[in-house]
Order: sequence, then structure tokens, then C-alpha cells
Amino acid sequence: MMFGGHKQKHLKAIHHSLTLVVYPLHVLANTPMFVSNWMVETFSTNSRLQEENDRLKEDNLKLQAQQQKLVSLENENIRLRDLLESSLKVKDRVLIAELIAVDLDPYKHQVLINKGGNSGAFEGQPVLDANAVMGQVTNVTPYTSTVLMITDARHSLPVQILRTGQRAIAVGTGNINRLQIPHLPNNADIKTGDLLVTSGLGGRFPPGYPVATVTDISRVEGKAFIDITATPNARLDHTREVLLVWTVNTPKPPQPDTPEPKQDSEQPELSELPEQEVVQ
Repeated sequence: MMFGGHKQKHLKAIHHSLTLVVYPLHVLANTPMFVSNWMVETFSTNSRLQEENDRLKEDNLKLQAQQQKLVSLENENIRLRDLLESSLKVKDRVLIAELIAVDLDPYKHQVLINKGGNSGAFEGQPVLDANAVMGQVTNVTPYTSTVLMITDARHSLPVQILRTGQRAIAVGTGNINRLQIPHLPNNADIKTGDLLVTSGLGGRFPPGYPVATVTDISRVEGKAFIDITATPNARLDHTREVLLVWTVNTPKPPQPDTPEPKQDSEQPELSELPEQEVVQ
């Protein structure tokens, strides 16, 4: 029957019928292996996905950290470019320094920078940021210096109104965003928005550096002086890099020898006086 069925194909229908009957048994017999393979594949896939997910999270975290660093470096680069442009505008010799500490005492406005005596810093040296005067060096060690800001209540700075040339004193108030200009008479020509610059008096700050902008003027009738408030142009609570300034003094031309004064009481003739002493 098997030979005849194989040659004549008479048992094909029976074979198909038996196949249909036996198929569930094949499926049932293969089920454990199928389930086992499916479970292995599923857990393996989940494990790979979990590992890949963890790796991607780590990569993402690293990239975010790098991005933050790049943003910080970009901002620092911008600040340094501003300082470079500022130093190009300043004719005096300058040195860039970085803030390394801020005094936490709310009544003291002073910071510590990373340049000291070994870099040439000295007490009384002017300190600027990219915009205006920040303060002056008050204490120097070999590697660091303390800078007293212009808003400190102990600090005062000779200034003048750029528009009129009127001289005044900018006094710190203890408020990081405010200066006071005392002792200006009630009839002084000063307006809101006037720029105050260093006057050069006092011998520490060179003349012409921006200091503050007048923001409030109060004239009280019968009062001798005006109440004036100004806002510093320097970003005192944001700046990270500063400029130490050395004033370049123009050498004086040599003076010719003055002739010996005559011993007699007679006045010398005009022709006997040196030429540079003749008043035109």
C-alpha cells in the first residue's frame, strides 16, 4: 500500500487527512521548545534594550555636561573678548586677573583675585572690568590681591561729570548697585543719565575712565546740596575677569639748565633771561 500509494498517489487524500489529525500533536510537542526560545529571545532582547537604554542615558548625560561646559566656555570667551576690546581702548598697561573669592560679609564689598605682588600688583592700583571702574587694590600678597569695590561704604572716588566737567566725589553706599554723589550745590548743572568719569584727582585713578551713570536727582528747596544717586557701570556682581591698570606716565622733556641768579639787587634785563621763561 505504501509502495502503491507512493507510485500511484492513491493515498494522497488519506495522507492529507492524517496530517491534519497529527498537526496538533506536532504543535503540542514543539510548544515547550517554542516557548523556551521565545522567552530566551524576549529576555535577551529586553536585556539588550535595557543596556542600550542605560548606555544612551549615560551618553546623553555626558553630552549635556559637555554642552554646559561649552556654554560656560563660550560665555567666558565673550567676557575675555570684551576685556580685550576694553584693554585696547585703555592706553595704559593692563593685566587680566580672575576672581577667586568673594567676601561673604554683606557690609564689605571686596573680592580676591589671582594676581599679586609677583605679577606687579600694588596697593592702590586701579581695577576695571570690561565696562568701567570696579575698585582698587587694598592688600597684596605674592600670589593674590584684595580689591575694594567702589560701592563699599569705606570707598570714595574723585569723579567729574563728563558733560560739564563738574567735579564731585562718588561715595559707596554698601549697596552693590548704588553710589551717592554728596556735596554738589543745589544749582549744579547735573541731569539724569549724565556719565561720571574719573577726574584723575587723588593720584590713584587715571582720568577719563567711566564710573557710573546718574539715575536719580532730588532737589529740596532750602537745602544747600542735591541728593544724587548713581548706578555703577561696572558689573560688580557678575564679573569674573578684571583688568589691573598701570598708568603709563609720559616722560617729561629735559629742562635746560637755569643760569645762576645774580648776587646784586638789580633786576636782570629781559634779554638776559632764558628764552623759555619769557611769558608771551
